[in-house]
Amino acid sequence: MSFTLSYKNIWRVSFPIILSGVAQNLVNVTDTAFLGRVGIIEIGAAGNAGIFYFVLMMLGMGFTIGCQIIIGRRNGEKNYLEIGKIFSNGLFFMLGLSLIMLLILKFFSPILLETLTASPLILDAANKYLGIRAWGIPFAYLNFLFIAFFTGITQTKVLIRATFFQAIVNVILDYLLIFGHYGFPKMGIEGAALASFISEIIAFLFFIIYTLRKVDLKKYNLLLNFDFNPKLLQKMLKVGAPIMGQNFLALSTWLCFFMIIEQIGERELAISHIIRSIYMVLMIPLFGFSTATSTLVSNIIGEGKADEVIQLIKKVALLCLACTAILMPLNILFPSHIISIYTDDISLINDAIPVLYIITGAMLLFSVAFISFSAVTGTGKTQKTLAIEITSICVYLSGAYVLGVYLELPLYLVWCSEFVYFAFMGGLSIAYLKYGNWKNSTI
Repeated sequence: MSFTLSYKNIWRVSFPIILSGVAQNLVNVTDTAFLGRVGIIEIGAAGNAGIFYFVLMMLGMGFTIGCQIIIGRRNGEKNYLEIGKIFSNGLFFMLGLSLIMLLILKFFSPILLETLTASPLILDAANKYLGIRAWGIPFAYLNFLFIAFFTGITQTKVLIRATFFQAIVNVILDYLLIFGHYGFPKMGIEGAALASFISEIIAFLFFIIYTLRKVDLKKYNLLLNFDFNPKLLQKMLKVGAPIMGQNFLALSTWLCFFMIIEQIGERELAISHIIRSIYMVLMIPLFGFSTATSTLVSNIIGEGKADEVIQLIKKVALLCLACTAILMPLNILFPSHIISIYTDDISLINDAIPVLYIITGAMLLFSVAFISFSAVTGTGKTQKTLAIEITSICVYLSGAYVLGVYLELPLYLVWCSEFVYFAFMGGLSIAYLKYGNWKNSTI
């Protein structure tokens, strides 16, 4: 079926992804809010350990975004039988990669965290968290592959059910295991990790059951043919590997940024992780629209309508800006109320307010920059997105280090480096879409 570039159709694909983002961020908000009642050490430790976990998890997500782009292209070409082959070969690769990542988390993360962490208390709590959280990575990887399939064929409604189901399980288990309610053990930060691990398993089981019951397996040759095809996997890696590198760098940048903050102080680290949690809520519409952008761009090129891509980008960017603008007044008018969700420490709330204002303003630039960046990804020219990411990151981290460690400026000014990052990302992406050779790209 051909895709019409109407706001309604863009919204139809994007909205379920946005709602699934709501569910995912409900988990993030709940973890941070509950641990905020335990202590600032637990907030900082779970935040840093969580970022380290997501650095490795995003490697798998990067590969599946590559799968999603190729699936989208085949869907646009109406070459449906090829989609099942892409899924099967992605499954082989993801299983092997997830086992490698599990070993890294179990045996090498304590060494790396010891090198990067100044506070012994944060280091000990972070290692406890990762010791349990690590077991969830194989299930997270497989969940990403199912998300890539459903997004690639533009059937995104299932994502709402899966992620909300996962979120509900996580929130309930957080409440029971962190605080030890209703006879459950009081596990603190380890309870948060265990809740997340179990919820990943629940989401995986949901995807399996839904796919077997609701998907036309014969149409897509899905889960019917498990022949390993090295040439197809090579093509998938050609598209996916740069995104894996890009995601690894992006999340590693977050880790480095928070390690810079940790050198300033434990209090500043706690504030920054509270702000990060709020930031992730603001990003919900953006991530939904960006995922839809890369999928729709790939589908449209597959239909032979590359000339319509710029029109698509403009419409998605306008929708994204509108949704982001709806959320911004809450941060501006009620900052203390929003931050108090995570902590009841009045001085911590007051110190966090200026940082909240900074990230609220940055979201407007972020919206335009990331939609443009995702469009470049959707063209299949993922080597270009990797180059754009590397350039933006180098400038970003250099600025954050100079502001925070060398000049010892206040925390809210260190967070101003976000503007620099998005300016470079957006400027380079728009320049490539305007002048680059991408319209006839094949994948």
